[in-house]
Amino acid sequence: MIRRAVARVFWTFSRWTLRTEPAPVAPTVLVGAPHTSNWDFVLMLAIAWRLEIPIRWLGKDSLFRGWRGPLMRRLGGIPVDRRDAGRVVSEVVARAHAGEVFGLVVTPDGTRGPHTHWKSGFYRIAREAGMTLTLGYVDRTTMTTGLGPTLALTGDVAADMDRIRAFYADKAGLRPELRVEPRLPSEAPHGVGT
Repeated sequence: MIRRAVARVFWTFSRWTLRTEPAPVAPTVLVGAPHTSNWDFVLMLAIAWRLEIPIRWLGKDSLFRGWRGPLMRRLGGIPVDRRDAGRVVSEVVARAHAGEVFGLVVTPDGTRGPHTHWKSGFYRIAREAGMTLTLGYVDRTTMTTGLGPTLALTGDVAADMDRIRAFYADKAGLRPELRVEPRLPSEAPHGVGT
């Protein structure tokens, strides 16, 4: 497979070290965090291709315009029209229920600009689709990247987020100054914030 060969060459010459738990074998929401650089995308592809994880990822619809559209879709992209974001959740849930095995890469800390909370879409998608969460990471302090544990969500948002926070506590991202603490606007057990 060409992708695996490209990934093998990348990891051979990269200054990054791939340290990972085994790839998930069922549909999962693959959390990409801390998301502090556009280079995170390259690392995510290298991880997925090396572990042979079929991935899908969400991107703003402007990334899919013109000549980039076919390339982005071939790399697993699903365009998101922010005016109708609910459609994407339905599409992902339908794919999972149809038996498609994939990792849906979501960067819950959203844009790389200043903000204080993670977006909750990753949690909502996982709960609605009955998918696990696989915690992917980038850590500049150790120059490592890869996949951490795969978690089954309990529905207790605060407890689930505590487990996620514990994993990411020592992960700095490529640009540590842009790291956002894994915290949702509302972590009440009966509703997830946006």
